[in-house]
Amino acid sequence: MVDVERIAELIENKRDLLIGVSDRLWGFAETRFEEFQSAALLCETLEQEGFTVTKGLAGMETAFVGSCGSGGPIVAILGEYDALSGLSQVKGASVQEPVQAGGNGHGCGHNLLGTGSLAAAIALKQYMEENGIPGTVRYYGCPGEEGGSGKTFMAREGIFDDVDFALCWHPGDLNIVLSVSMLANFQVYFKFKGRTSHAAASPHLGRSALDAVELMNVGVNYLREHMIPEARVHYAVTNSGGHSPNVVQGEAESLYLIRAPKISQVSELYERVCNIARGAALMTGTEVSIVFDKACSNLIPNRTLETVMHECFTELGIPAHDKEELALAARIRETLTPEERNGSNLVRFAPAQKDKAISDVLLPYREIPGSMPGSSDVGDVSWIAPTAQCMTACFAVGSPAHSWQWVTLGAHSIGHKGMLHAGKVMAATAAKAMQNPQLIEQAKAELKERLGGAPYVNPIPEGVKPSAVK
Repeated sequence: MVDVERIAELIENKRDLLIGVSDRLWGFAETRFEEFQSAALLCETLEQEGFTVTKGLAGMETAFVGSCGSGGPIVAILGEYDALSGLSQVKGASVQEPVQAGGNGHGCGHNLLGTGSLAAAIALKQYMEENGIPGTVRYYGCPGEEGGSGKTFMAREGIFDDVDFALCWHPGDLNIVLSVSMLANFQVYFKFKGRTSHAAASPHLGRSALDAVELMNVGVNYLREHMIPEARVHYAVTNSGGHSPNVVQGEAESLYLIRAPKISQVSELYERVCNIARGAALMTGTEVSIVFDKACSNLIPNRTLETVMHECFTELGIPAHDKEELALAARIRETLTPEERNGSNLVRFAPAQKDKAISDVLLPYREIPGSMPGSSDVGDVSWIAPTAQCMTACFAVGSPAHSWQWVTLGAHSIGHKGMLHAGKVMAATAAKAMQNPQLIEQAKAELKERLGGAPYVNPIPEGVKPSAVK
C-alpha cells in the first residue's frame, strides 16, 4: 500500500519552493535548446534536494539528469521547460496583453510541466527514504520539446536504455489519465538556391528560389488529396529571399512538419514531399538542399501503468478552486469563440463539462482509439520503456494550447494547483510501481506485445544535431 496522503503532504511541504521555481521558469520563457537559465535553476534545485546531476547530455547544453538512490527499479520522471516564441503575456490577465511585444511565452505550460515533474521526483525520493523502498529516481531534464525533439536526441544516445518505466504529465483543461497514441513526425528544411538578377532588365538571367518554394508548396497541397486522412503536413516560409520585388530571389527556404500515426507512414510521406521539392527545383532551374531538423516517434500507450496512475488519481481526487479563480477562468472563456469553447477535448470526452469555467471532474479511464492530432517526443521514450502520463486542469475549459490564454494562467494559482496535483499523482504512481516489481514486468510485457517484436529505431539520422530556432 502507498500512503497517498503522505505523498501529497511531502509536496505541500515544498509548495512555496515549487511555485517559485515554476514562476521563475515562466519568466525566463526560453525557447528550444536555449533554456540556459531554466536548466540551471532546475539543476540547482535538484542538487539542493540531494540529487546528483549530470549535465550537457546528447549534445545539448540544456539536457540533464538528476539521480538519487541506487539499483533497480529505475523510474524516469520526464520534465520539460521550453517556451514558444511570440506568446508573451501578462500573468493573471483576462485580456491579451504582452509583457514584451513579440516576446516569448509559456504557451504550452512547460514551466508547470517541468516543475510538476520536479515535485514528483522530490516527493518520491523522500517517500522511498522514509519507507526503505529500493530503487533509483531520475528526473530527466528534456529540452526543446517544442519543435526540437530533445528526448529523441537523448534516446539516440541511449540515455533511457536502462529505465524500467517512465512517467510524465501535461497541463491542460481536463483531469485525465491519457491512454492514446500521438502522431509521429519529421521536421525538415528545404533550401532552394537560384540566381539573382534584375527583375525588369534581365529576368531571363535569373532563377527564382522563391518560385521554387511556391511551386513546392503548391505540389504539397495537391498531395493532400492522396495521403491518409490522419496525416498532416504544415509549412512555414522561413526565408522569402528578401524584400525587393525588383530582384529575382536567389535563395529561399521553407520548413516542413510532416505527421502521421506511425513513424513508417511519416517516412513514406517524407519521401514524396522530397520528390516534390526536387521537382520544383527542376521546374525553376534551381538547386534544393534537404536539411533534416528533427523527428519523433508515435507514442505507445501502456494500460498496465495507466491503470495504476488512474487509481492514484482517484485516491487523490482533484483540486478545488475558489470564487476568484472561477471568475477569472470564466472571463478568459469569454475571449474564446463558440467553436473554441465547444471544440476542446474536455467537451468531446465530457459534454457535461462544456459550461464549466474549470474542469471539476476526473474523467473515467479508457483507452482512446486512434491518435491525438498532436505530437510529442515522449513517444520515443515510450518505445524504450513502459510510459504513462496524465493531464490536470490548469487552464480555462476550451482554451487552446499555444495561446495567450494558457500563458496568462501559467503563473497563476489555477496553474499552480494543477501542477502540484500532477506531481502528487506521478509520485504516488511511481511509489506503487517501485514496490511491485511484478507490475513493472507486466508493463514491460505489454510494451513488447504492443510493439509486436518491432525494434526501436531512432527516427533522427546520425549526424543531425540539435539546433536552436533558426
